[in-house]
Amino acid sequence: MRTKQSQQPKPPAAVATSESLEAQVAAFLNSGGEIQQVAKGVSGQDWKTPSRHISLGKK
Repeated sequence: MRTKQSQQPKPPAAVATSESLEAQVAAFLNSGGEIQQVAKGVSGQDWKTPSRHISLGKK
């Protein structure tokens, strides 16, 4: 006897995701957005502010 397995939706194909990303970038640029090139190895993290660590366990 077969039982029904819960069917999870398939993730979108890589082509659809790529096309969606291209459309989003085009919309961003058309609305006046600007893309900046950042040098390799450069981080956007601000080291002047202390990091926020979340403790999940008891001390």
